[in-house]
Amino acid sequence: MKAKLAAAWTGVMFLYAYVDILAFFKPGVVTDILAGVVFEFDISQPLYVLFLTLMAIPIFMIVLSMTLPARANRVTNLIVASVQIPYAAFNVVGGSWTYFYGLGVALEVILLALILRYAWTWPRTAPSATTATMATSPDRETVRAQ
Repeated sequence: MKAKLAAAWTGVMFLYAYVDILAFFKPGVVTDILAGVVFEFDISQPLYVLFLTLMAIPIFMIVLSMTLPARANRVTNLIVASVQIPYAAFNVVGGSWTYFYGLGVALEVILLALILRYAWTWPRTAPSATTATMATSPDRETVRAQ
């Protein structure tokens, strides 16, 4: 389950970054940046701290998904993915490139919904002792864990 969550957060992170990177190719975007404006906001350190913080969320969720204990992992993923969905949808509001941003948001929301599903359906019980001590070797023979 941890690997599934980390993989989904990795997808969210890449989509989030690539949508922003591809947006540089829209006519006028680079000109605005050179003039000191990003998304109609003046370029400033607080703005860039905000951008970095927002990008750090999926990055840290990759790490946390792999390292937190099950209960904390489940709760953290449910909360953060729930908050990220409206944030992702905000990127479509007021945009003139609705197909581009709409597709990006749709893909992000699909992955965030998958994260919510994984976290919500996380098994609530530990595997039985017999399941935990048995493993399958690469040649599919059942072996006892040492």
